[in-house]
Amino acid sequence: MDFLAEMEQEPFNPSEFVERLAWMTMGVSNLSSGSDDSFSATGLLNNFEETIKHLQVLQVRVQGKCDKLETACREEESKHWQKMAKLEEKNKAAVEAFHELDSRINSVATKVVYLGDQLENVNTPRSRAVEAQKLLTHFNGFIKPGGPFSPVFTDKEQLFEAADIIQKLQLVAQELPSAKFSGAQKQIAQKYDEIERSLIEEFAKAQIKGDRAQMKHIASILSHFKGYSQCIDAFIEQSQAGAFSSGDVFLDVVPLCERNAREMKEVFHNPEQVMGKFILNIFYGKLQGTISSSLSDRSRPDAYLKRLHELYSRTTKLSIDLARYDTGNDHTFLSKLVKNIFQRYLESYISLEIRNLKERSASILKKFYEYKNHQKKPINAGGIQELRRDLQAVIVAKTGAVWETHGGETFLSEQIAVGLLDETKQALIRCHSLSRSSECAANAVQILDILFQFLIDEFVDYALEVGLQAIPPGESKVQPELHFFGVVREVNAIIHLMDKLFHDSIIPLVVSTPKHGECLQRKKTISEQLENKLEIGIDRSLSAIVGYVKVTLQSEQKKGDFKPEGDEAVIASSACIKVCRFVSVQTERIRTSLDGKNQEAVLSELGVRFHRVIYEHFYQFQYNSMGALCAICDVNEYKKCVLEFKVPMVTALFDTLHALCNLLLVLPENLKQVCTGDQLATLDRTILSNFIQLRADFKTARLGNYLKTLSDDK
Repeated sequence: MDFLAEMEQEPFNPSEFVERLAWMTMGVSNLSSGSDDSFSATGLLNNFEETIKHLQVLQVRVQGKCDKLETACREEESKHWQKMAKLEEKNKAAVEAFHELDSRINSVATKVVYLGDQLENVNTPRSRAVEAQKLLTHFNGFIKPGGPFSPVFTDKEQLFEAADIIQKLQLVAQELPSAKFSGAQKQIAQKYDEIERSLIEEFAKAQIKGDRAQMKHIASILSHFKGYSQCIDAFIEQSQAGAFSSGDVFLDVVPLCERNAREMKEVFHNPEQVMGKFILNIFYGKLQGTISSSLSDRSRPDAYLKRLHELYSRTTKLSIDLARYDTGNDHTFLSKLVKNIFQRYLESYISLEIRNLKERSASILKKFYEYKNHQKKPINAGGIQELRRDLQAVIVAKTGAVWETHGGETFLSEQIAVGLLDETKQALIRCHSLSRSSECAANAVQILDILFQFLIDEFVDYALEVGLQAIPPGESKVQPELHFFGVVREVNAIIHLMDKLFHDSIIPLVVSTPKHGECLQRKKTISEQLENKLEIGIDRSLSAIVGYVKVTLQSEQKKGDFKPEGDEAVIASSACIKVCRFVSVQTERIRTSLDGKNQEAVLSELGVRFHRVIYEHFYQFQYNSMGALCAICDVNEYKKCVLEFKVPMVTALFDTLHALCNLLLVLPENLKQVCTGDQLATLDRTILSNFIQLRADFKTARLGNYLKTLSDDK
């Protein structure tokens, strides 16, 4: 068995090794004996002893190998340390040689610099003297009128050299006394201008050819001349020649700058200044001309304002697009250009905006009333108007005249409101763009005031006043035409539209300014005024509904309806049917005109008033048993009618009224039981007593005794 190979495996577990050895020993023993149950302890012991001997021999062999390897390792380590010592000595020698070489190089460099300084000190005066001699030679040619000039000034091939000389002569001539050298100074100035023009011409030729290297060389020479700006002007003029061909200057500017920006960097040593002048030329040249031409016609303020806003917005966007180009240290350069171009237009902007908005709003309302064939009349709200209404109600009641309702016209239109709001929105958009930041909030408030004037005062408020006048008086014999609920619906829709504009367009312009609170207060005041008039109109409408119900019941409800003498079929009375139909129509109008809590509140109020009229109406009659059944049928119809209200409180009132009507029908001995039932137990006993007294058999059946019983129980 190869114990070494097994022990070298990872991981090695001694316990498993012993177990495996024992298993192998027992397996061999069982096989040799042919028995599965026999166990030989002696065989196991002998096998273990033999294995131990093998392991001891293996240990000796392995230990010998380890000793040899350790000896070889120590020898190798000794050789390695010897090599390291030799390398360290060589490294020290190399470092010393490096320091010595560095010292020598420094010494040589010092001597070279010294020699260079000495040579420069000797050569510079000599070079200056030579240059001065050349300048004096050239200057001598300008002392006498007409020359003779040096050939360098007449040879076009030596233009650049002539430019260098004349530029220096110009500087020298400026330092000389004019009285003695005026002639020479004049000739030098003439030659200076001549060479300068020649250089600019050569620059223009090189630009046409696209020779940027030549352009750069000439621009470098001209940078020392007075006419360097003319070189830049020539470059700009040539670059922009034929560039604006699309018909829309705003679309041409950015590509034009992009094409020329790289050329500026390659040609000029100050490309940012050239780009600044390039853009300046575009703004004060092409752009300003386009803007002036487009804004020359002010005959139509609306079209003029749209053009102004469009041009200003496009110019502002253009300045933002051009901001990526370096134009110098002034970061406000582009914004100043925009302001300067539009300054004269923006100074009078808001006055024109206000005038245009007033005219447009007035025109919209005028067309609306002309379409309605309606002539607006002054309406005086307050006590005088109320007195006039009361007098008119008396006249209508006595003469039977028809109450003026304008044919159900509300004089309101969401489309007209949207038109006014859209005009205001466009004005606010222009206000945000065209107003100075310090004036924007104040201008927005002026625009808001115009909206309130035309949309609220002259449109909505006028319609409300007309609608209030059109509401018939209460207790009319003629079925009232109630169109005020339509006014309510349209007013609510218009106010919602105005609120959206207020929050979306007004608030962002006035927020964080003192005008913010002022606008909120102004809107709150207007909303409260409108709500008050809506409440007055709804109250009058409900009064008209209930008044007509009351008059109808009084005029059409017969005493025989509740005290019939025969055994006719018991059905709801005609007066009840007529009233329910009328109330159902008004209920549907209310439901389509109001929503949410407003709808519930109005229907609740109508239900309470309707119940009161019916309740008081029942007190006008006496009831026999058949009449009591008729009354109960009427109440059932009223209950069906108010179920459309979907107001639990109103339904409960009519349930109680139904229970009271049962008191008119039940047998006398059952009165006490009914009065103490769930629906009537909480009512005042006086109400129960008064209702019982409406029975036709009250005296004959001696029901007063039952009333005393009810009073005693209380």
